[in-house]
Amino acid sequence: MIVTTEQKQLIKTARITGVWYLMMAISGILGFMVFHSQIFVSGNPEQTLANLVELESTARIRLLLEFTIVISQALTAVWFFKLFKGDYEWEAWTLGIWGIVNALAIMISAISIASAIGIANSDISVMQDKIVLIEVLQNIISNAWGIGGLFFGLWLFPMGYIIIKSKRMPAWLGRVIILGGLGYLVSTVIHYAGIDFSFNRFLTLPATIGEFWMIGYLLIFGIRPSNEQN
Repeated sequence: MIVTTEQKQLIKTARITGVWYLMMAISGILGFMVFHSQIFVSGNPEQTLANLVELESTARIRLLLEFTIVISQALTAVWFFKLFKGDYEWEAWTLGIWGIVNALAIMISAISIASAIGIANSDISVMQDKIVLIEVLQNIISNAWGIGGLFFGLWLFPMGYIIIKSKRMPAWLGRVIILGGLGYLVSTVIHYAGIDFSFNRFLTLPATIGEFWMIGYLLIFGIRPSNEQN
């Protein structure tokens, strides 16, 4: 099979998209799942304040990882737009915009983390004032990620739709990604509706599977020629 110049360029674009997506995944795992709990203790602003002071370097690593999430999320959205805009311009715009909105939600978290570090290590003499401010910022961080889940779910819908319609990636990849997007939306709504659903965290599992599948496909295969069927 002869690979055209256009197809080579698309494969290159797909692999760069995969690199940004992988960076987002790694920084997300390290930042939110590894380092976050070392500093921010849910329901305990006093301990969080102590951690921000005693483990300031760790807190700053957490902040830098949040920066990386924001940047890589934005770049992933932009490069997905570049990859798909040729045949699916409207869907590519939707994918790109919703991805950027999610990056903005995480940016709110980054601003709050930076503020928390600054307040914890400031000259404010009244300890109770510091604790109250840290508690407020801690809630903002948590809700930026929580409500950001709406748009993290939404951006998966056009991604999955393009994959299925274009037949340039496995159709089941697109289906799993759409299911993952639905899982994010439902999980977020259930959480903020105050419903006690013990299996809520499992609703986002298809998204995790789909995203790592997507990353692997982009990095290894790139994208199929437009005339290749599933």
